[in-house]
Amino acid sequence: MKQRIGDVRIGISGWTYKPWRGVFYPKGLPQRQELSFAANSFRSIEINGTFYGLQRPESFAAWHAATPDDFIFAIKGPRFITHMKRLIDVETPLANFLASGVLRLEQKLGPILWQFPPQMKFDPARFETFLQLLPRDTEQALQLASQHDARLNGRSHLEIDRQRPMRHAFEIRHDSFRSQAFIDLLRQYHVGLVVADTVDWPLLMDITADFIYCRLHGSEQLYVSGYDDAALDHWAQLIGEWRRGKDPQSAPRVGPPSPPQMRGLDVYVYFDNDAKVRAPFDAAALAAKLGEIAEPQVERA
Repeated sequence: MKQRIGDVRIGISGWTYKPWRGVFYPKGLPQRQELSFAANSFRSIEINGTFYGLQRPESFAAWHAATPDDFIFAIKGPRFITHMKRLIDVETPLANFLASGVLRLEQKLGPILWQFPPQMKFDPARFETFLQLLPRDTEQALQLASQHDARLNGRSHLEIDRQRPMRHAFEIRHDSFRSQAFIDLLRQYHVGLVVADTVDWPLLMDITADFIYCRLHGSEQLYVSGYDDAALDHWAQLIGEWRRGKDPQSAPRVGPPSPPQMRGLDVYVYFDNDAKVRAPFDAAALAAKLGEIAEPQVERA
């Protein structure tokens, strides 16, 4: 049987950054065209605004319209759920999030990223309750979204074009998650463990779903450090193994390596080292190494 090679999407975390203008974005490019420019440079982008507050359906519609047909958005789940409510009594906030226009992305809806605060420890019961709430496909998401509260009246989107699978990924920032019980829980619910490259938080690469989600924050200085050629070669090698269904022997993990899979893993990689305009150039360089796109014709900052 011929092996299925996983899809690789390399992109950036967010796209609206003033220092990028005239450096990554061409000088004079209207701000309203920045997403379209970025989406024609990369195959995926993380939406960050959803982390800070509920967006509107017309925003999701505009993002859908501004990007190519084969484009994928990853979406950050609201910090109201992860940081303020800390996963307690979040049925209604989750319904509000899903009703806010997320489903308007249709085929461009990629993984939903749930980022947890550094002080939040692994609580098996609390996390399993949350995992049970998360929709596995757009029909489940629509059912949950219909339970939104009055705040979404008149500003919700409660339609789907068809049933589509949904993916979720957890980014952890506390050492208590170095636990086989946590890894087993993610595998039970087919939720991805974010590979977070940073000196500040645990770097784990246990395979817990049929995809890998990487966030490259800067391994030397958070949000600042760039990735040199050797570092990009390292990530390209890891991605090459994952997409072929292999669990790299050198990968840091809680448990033993997973056995090889006939079905390769899809891989999403987002550069979040934006403080010194590193992210788009590092992302483009890695994509070029993997034969995904050519590097932009703009000099690296």
